[in-house]
Amino acid sequence: MARYVALLGSINVGGNRLSMADLREALEREEFANVETVVASGNVLFDHDERPADGLGEKIAHIVADRFGIASTVVVLDRGALASAIAENPFAKDGEDKFVHTHFLTCQPTKAEFAALATDHAGRGGERLSAGTRALHIDFADGVAGSKLTGAFMDRRLGCGGTARNMRSLKRILAKMDS
Repeated sequence: MARYVALLGSINVGGNRLSMADLREALEREEFANVETVVASGNVLFDHDERPADGLGEKIAHIVADRFGIASTVVVLDRGALASAIAENPFAKDGEDKFVHTHFLTCQPTKAEFAALATDHAGRGGERLSAGTRALHIDFADGVAGSKLTGAFMDRRLGCGGTARNMRSLKRILAKMDS
């Protein structure tokens, strides 16, 4: 069995309340093993027979929609992919962990789509942006709360959904995967 992390979008925000105990139980019923949640915002560690991460993400999204009525974008990564995403983020070196995010995507946008996002966002805020591997790296240097760089804004321009985590959370998840 391989160890994975599922990053669920839209969980415990905007009225989509979901108990992590209920989520763990639902996944355990569907042959996910050693299920563990990290903070109450939809980060789930689990063991599963090796298979493509996209298929696992679709399976979890279906379970969450079916059991709890919540439409969620789910991105699944193995330990290597998570470590690579952390290392790839150019803002991790000089930004604050709580403001530096990786927006994990369900597809790989083209260079033109990333460029369109940057162009459309120019002048809307002080965020620094960098294209990544199935990710958009962001430094919300002025804070996330007042940012106009929303998930919906990014999803429309990049042509796929995603879910973001700050560097603090990503490092915590990686440490849990290593323990």
